[in-house]
Amino acid sequence: MNWDRVEGNWKQLKGKVREKWGKLTDSDFEQIAGKKDQLIGRIQERYGITRDEAQKQADEWVRAQQFQEDPTHATTTKR
Repeated sequence: MNWDRVEGNWKQLKGKVREKWGKLTDSDFEQIAGKKDQLIGRIQERYGITRDEAQKQADEWVRAQQFQEDPTHATTTKR
């Protein structure tokens, strides 16, 4: 999943974002509206972390969503 898809599916993904970053408020979600920079800024602000750390967390979250969306990206194979 990429950020264009996050923005396009923001309403459906808000619940997953809320699970990951529970300190974000309803007002935060309205302002974020699926925009990466807004999400990173709010994570940084609410959690008191650096912008780099917030960006790392957001990027990891998006990668995890991609894996859940397409489980064929499994890293192990059964024999």
